[in-house]
Amino acid sequence: SVASIMCEYKTRIVGAPYSKEYRTFIENAQGKVVSPFHDIPLYADKEKNIFNMVVEIPRWTNAKLEISKEEPFNPIKQDEKKGKLRFVRNCFPHHGYIWNTWEDPSETHPDTKAAGDNDPLDAIEIGEHVGYTGQVKQVKVLGTFALLDEGETDWKVVVIDVNDALAPKLN
Repeated sequence: SVASIMCEYKTRIVGAPYSKEYRTFIENAQGKVVSPFHDIPLYADKEKNIFNMVVEIPRWTNAKLEISKEEPFNPIKQDEKKGKLRFVRNCFPHHGYIWNTWEDPSETHPDTKAAGDNDPLDAIEIGEHVGYTGQVKQVKVLGTFALLDEGETDWKVVVIDVNDALAPKLN
């Protein structure tokens, strides 16, 4: 069930927030660190089209957090540019990823005329509950749109937490 999946994962934080050492790891129910890329299933409930989403940047925060594709277990860390920690304007919706998806950099999309950005699909969760970095939310898809970011296609999937009061009313 969807409720049991929510209890399957928790976070382990290493290092201080807003530091280059900060990492959020995801643990399974047994306390074992897992990779969101490989160990969290795409679907929470395939029959009902409910997906798992991992929150990277919680609502109303501005540290530019993202998955580490290079580090073991793919923790979430604060992004750097030119050796400095990155910050963004306050993020209204939760920002995260739909795991086990990929924007292929070798494929040019016919509508955007640009290749994928070599990342999982971005998810933007619009529900009312404020999440936390590393939280695994069960979401339903409401729509998609594409952005061009530095010449690459960057798909955004608009989702809502299935536990949100508005979820049953939105499709």
